[in-house]
Amino acid sequence: MRQEPDPELGLLLEDIRQETELTAGYTGRAALDRRVMEAMAKVPRHAFVPDHLQLSAYANRPLPIGHGQTISQPYIVALMTDLIRPRPEHMVLEVGTGSGYQAAILACLVKQVYSLEIVTALAEQARERLQRLGYSNVAVRAGDGHGGWPEHAPYDAILVTAAAAAVPPALVEQLKPGGTLVIPVGNRFTGQDLRVVSKDEQGRVREKNVLPVIFVPLVDAEDDADR
Repeated sequence: MRQEPDPELGLLLEDIRQETELTAGYTGRAALDRRVMEAMAKVPRHAFVPDHLQLSAYANRPLPIGHGQTISQPYIVALMTDLIRPRPEHMVLEVGTGSGYQAAILACLVKQVYSLEIVTALAEQARERLQRLGYSNVAVRAGDGHGGWPEHAPYDAILVTAAAAAVPPALVEQLKPGGTLVIPVGNRFTGQDLRVVSKDEQGRVREKNVLPVIFVPLVDAEDDADR
């Protein structure tokens, strides 16, 4: 595996900026937060991509990482990160660790990341990878993301990287007043939308779809046992 970021990283960042402009009519964002773009520039995506796909590591598209899972398109990673409005003091829950790339981006922006992965092998690999790369503020656990990680709740933000049929109630419950949950909702047959769920200081919840997307499904423990 390469030890230095690919020189195509600059092209990837430009692709993200251009796609952000093109989708501004959906998202309401003509540009992403500077801190988010700095994190995208800092995290070496090739370190989270399988060896045989290294030549595509900085392509602005999802890539397979095994077990029927993917590493998300960089633009979507950047957008979802921007939508939760990360702050240095935040504690964030991620559902769907995958290879650990999204968690690494979050680790550059917030105080602590708690990440759940239903596939035990991926959870173990991501934990080792993140530790080796120095992301000491990420805790990874193998588990069903539908129930969240209640021991560390409430969270300033929750980010889900797989599509749920509906927003899991446990995740809404574990969100702080004033917090934001970003999650793809739907399926491949009826379509999916990236949804922003906001909880105000009085605990009232509002939901808004911001962009059509395609994600792998959010599986539960029973689904995973059938794999």
